[in-house]
Amino acid sequence: MFSKFTSILQHAVEALAPSLPLQEDFVYHWKGITHYYIETSDDKAPVTDTNIPSHLEQMLDILTQEEAERESGETGPCMEYLLHHKILETLYTLGKADCPPGMKQQVLTFYTKLLAHIRQPLLPHINVHRPVQKLIRLCGEVLAAPTENEEIQFLCIVCAKLKQDPYLVNFFLENKSKRPEVKSPAAAEGGKDSVLAPDTGQSQADHPGEPQAAAAAAAATSSPAANNNNTNNYNLVTSLLNLTKSPDGRIVVKACEGLMLLVSLPEPAAAKCLTENTELCELLTDRLVSFYKALPPSMDPLDIETVESVNWGLDVYNLKEDAAVFTGKRALISFLSWLDYCDQLIKEAQKSAAAVMAKAVRERFFVSVMEPQLMQTSEVGILTSTALLNRIIRQVTSEALLQEIVYFLLGEDKEAETLATVAQNPLRHRLIEHCDHLSDEISIMTLRLFEQLIQKPDQHILHSLVLRGLEERNYLENKPQEEREEREPLENGQPHDAVDLEEDPLFGDDLSPDSRLSGSDWLGSSPQHSPDHSKSDGKTEVHKIVNSFLCLVPDEAKSSYHVEGTGYDTYLRDAHRQFRDFCGVCQRWDWRGSPKPLEKCNLDMPFFEGHFLKVLFDRMGRILDQPYDVNLQVTAVLSKLSLLPHPHLHEYLLDPYISLAPGCRSLFSVIVRVVGDLMLRIHRIPDFTPKLLLVRKRLLGLEPEGVTYVLTDGISRSFFEVTSETPPLSLFLSSQRGPQYAARRCHRA
Repeated sequence: MFSKFTSILQHAVEALAPSLPLQEDFVYHWKGITHYYIETSDDKAPVTDTNIPSHLEQMLDILTQEEAERESGETGPCMEYLLHHKILETLYTLGKADCPPGMKQQVLTFYTKLLAHIRQPLLPHINVHRPVQKLIRLCGEVLAAPTENEEIQFLCIVCAKLKQDPYLVNFFLENKSKRPEVKSPAAAEGGKDSVLAPDTGQSQADHPGEPQAAAAAAAATSSPAANNNNTNNYNLVTSLLNLTKSPDGRIVVKACEGLMLLVSLPEPAAAKCLTENTELCELLTDRLVSFYKALPPSMDPLDIETVESVNWGLDVYNLKEDAAVFTGKRALISFLSWLDYCDQLIKEAQKSAAAVMAKAVRERFFVSVMEPQLMQTSEVGILTSTALLNRIIRQVTSEALLQEIVYFLLGEDKEAETLATVAQNPLRHRLIEHCDHLSDEISIMTLRLFEQLIQKPDQHILHSLVLRGLEERNYLENKPQEEREEREPLENGQPHDAVDLEEDPLFGDDLSPDSRLSGSDWLGSSPQHSPDHSKSDGKTEVHKIVNSFLCLVPDEAKSSYHVEGTGYDTYLRDAHRQFRDFCGVCQRWDWRGSPKPLEKCNLDMPFFEGHFLKVLFDRMGRILDQPYDVNLQVTAVLSKLSLLPHPHLHEYLLDPYISLAPGCRSLFSVIVRVVGDLMLRIHRIPDFTPKLLLVRKRLLGLEPEGVTYVLTDGISRSFFEVTSETPPLSLFLSSQRGPQYAARRCHRA
């Protein structure tokens, strides 16, 4: 009661007394704090019952006012007094002792406001960064402490200051061994101006190079890069990591934001200390593992695929609502949210730190946890883990983490595959085999996984899956050089011995009017050739290739021209957009515009299409006997590959006029065999065309479900659903959205 009366009396005196000069006023308030400890014997009373909070607030106001009244960067007498008399050091001691109770909270608030409100750089001063460093060590010591809010505010303002001036981070890399400073002659000579100068309280204007010189001195004496010592403490990171374990979600988010700022600092010494001497990597991976293990062992892949995207820190949730949607939604969102944080942290991190963190995620999460899940024999487990992996790949955007995921899935081999090395990487081999699994659901989900991978901006994905087997162009028939030179190219650059497919009885001229695409129409819709493009390079004209694919399916097996708005022209615009997107992704890669010259190719080497293309071609060869959903996914993957602007891939997948080496197959040759089988089958089914048209309308939602036709002759229901010209065209036109949506809708119903 007496202390409250004293406080009121003091405020009244201050209000009635004439205003003092700022420095005298500042000294008066500081002495008011020190006199409390001299005169007061009761150290049990809380700090809020004393004048200390008021004195500290007044000191801050005076410092802010002084800076506002002086020129930018000039240090006033009050700030000089604070620095010279080591006021921050004294306050740290009082806060550490927490005397009177609650003093730590007051000190943290004072430090935070001082760093936030004062515009001139304070951290380069030894009498600022040294007590700041000490105060950082006090943060996060006790979980759920009453000062947590003030601690995180203080740490975040320090992080923000380091983000503004990254070189200052060298002050916060504390040497564990506390070796004596060994100064070079230059450093010793400049020590008076750089390190000791701030202690005098002289103005910034008198020492314009002071912050940079001080930072350089600190880097020279304390950073790992300077003393070749890797035993540095990064207490700022350690305190933030401790606060990420707080039960208060707001504190956790703030701590994560602070870490995000620190990992982005470009200083190599800080990046090295961050990854080698802190537990940041362990925090990221351990929490990712715990969230993953909290997921139900079985989840609907559609739920995993369609759950809303959640950015880390913003996952507001309702347990009742989440449980009502599907079991495990809350756990899934928590996992995806933390994955998003790991991804963003690695994306923002300094390059070397990003590589270390990404590798830790690969080893401690993907290899240790996900690989056993993907290699298991339980179909339910395989389906769930593959769906989760697909969602992870879709969500990851950081280059370093994506690269580690790719190496985890596909390995790092760059040499061409052979039959002997197909199973060299067990996980890669197993995943590709799952594309042709007995379970159609597993096959579809794994194909979607590879479709997602193909669209990622990582060159190694495409090289590992398809391109490394096509580098030598040994899929072409190997003829002597003299014979190749003697051959005269015919019209449109076709080889002399090439078969003219348009004269083949299978590809006659009796096509429906809308099924042939003229050269001018196609070229008008496709990227233009450069003016110096010459057809003498052996490339077949685009419109001939397209018409060859259009001619593949016989008229009686076509249905698109019976339904308005469902022809190939509806796919063309989407394909053109997708092609531009792929070109944008691939333009930074060293892909030549023309194929590798045959003279430089090793055509004698046995050709192997690669495990991935082998499985796709095998699936494509069984298209008449597979479910509709499987066929859509197979053609979707082949469509994505066909859009890639690589000359060898275009030649091998899309040019029907190339002369294949004996025993080799291409996409076109596979489809030709399918069409041959198709023509034999359709003549055995009565009223084939009306039935085909009815199925097409039902898939598009234009016809209600009704009588189900009983099919015979060993043809699956999928036969009617895919024997229009859509599958071969999709290899060029790539839009599976409409049929896929209809198929999924029917499946869900």
